[in-house]
Amino acid sequence: MFRSRLKQLADRSLMRRLSPLESGTGPTIQYAGCEVILLSSNDYLGLATHPEVVRAATHATEQYGAGSGASRLVSGTLPPHTHLETALASFKGTEAALLFGAGYLANIGVIPNLIGQGGLILADRLCHASLIDGCRLSRADFRVFRHRDCAHLESLLRRQRTKRPTLIITEGLFSMDGDLAPLSDLASLAERYEATLYVDDAHGTGIMGPTGRGTIEHVGLEQRIPFHMGTLSKALGSHGAYIVGANDLIQYLVNVTRPFIFTTALPPAIAAAASAAIAVIQREPERRMRLWSNRQRLFNGMQRLGFRMTQTVSPILPILVGDAATASALAERLLSYGIYASAIRPPTVPDGTSRIRFTVTSEHTTEQIDEALHALNLAGRETGLL
Repeated sequence: MFRSRLKQLADRSLMRRLSPLESGTGPTIQYAGCEVILLSSNDYLGLATHPEVVRAATHATEQYGAGSGASRLVSGTLPPHTHLETALASFKGTEAALLFGAGYLANIGVIPNLIGQGGLILADRLCHASLIDGCRLSRADFRVFRHRDCAHLESLLRRQRTKRPTLIITEGLFSMDGDLAPLSDLASLAERYEATLYVDDAHGTGIMGPTGRGTIEHVGLEQRIPFHMGTLSKALGSHGAYIVGANDLIQYLVNVTRPFIFTTALPPAIAAAASAAIAVIQREPERRMRLWSNRQRLFNGMQRLGFRMTQTVSPILPILVGDAATASALAERLLSYGIYASAIRPPTVPDGTSRIRFTVTSEHTTEQIDEALHALNLAGRETGLL
């Protein structure tokens, strides 16, 4: 049974295999015995290997051990956890924060406790799978609106003949397209129709906004969007996720959120590393400046070459290919030229929109970016995309 299903995936160019790296994440990595330029990492600010972040993780492991030993509500709450939650709340300008083992766990745990059966959820069509699964688990009525289409969203809101709890869900910075949600318009619609707006800012935290607090800061809506979710595994270079908001919300989630209650706490090293990363972000704004400079250099080069791209405004730079087989072929040709950039295929993205999702970091050099553009020129011509 499994063999036949695997063959079906392979026949559609949707077969996936693990690709173990031989070094830690960075602008360059060791892969299959060769040094290649990595352009598929979400470590936007290079903090996963920052000496201060690594030292913090090492020190926490030496002091508290490799694991937390229990869930947070049993005996798993250690000083690195409470320190990180305090640091996150301060960084985000909220009363409190709560840690989760992963962004997926946060979304499937929190959403069903914000709304339930009899309520209505309206989510952007391109929301992350964890958001969609959280919506389904809630047992609320669930509808999607066209990507970034507030007119379509309002038409769905207007159709409700009776007032009922309503949740609007979006990513802040969309992970596969690199574009931003129209948060100002979404917040206005939420206020007008007495709905709650839930924002997943996994990819915005650390890189968006004047101080790196995220997409909500970037659009100046921190006073109108009082809570949101984000992760520690992108720009913060660590692992896990968080919800930030009012004390009452956080205490409520502590008591009702199953993925929090029944999951062993994050290892102390992970929490300590994320706290150190927040300190670096606040102390070294030049990292964001380098990131955006590198982003513009790579983006401009891709446009000059003539690739079809999304409406990205971020360090996520997808080249739209279309069919999965061609996307895989382009990724293979790029790797032959020393560029590691993965093909993204269904079900991660909709059918017919397979792509190479480039992500640039603050730590790439201009020479590495130019080398990637040279490889793109060659590989694009060889695969018929240029």
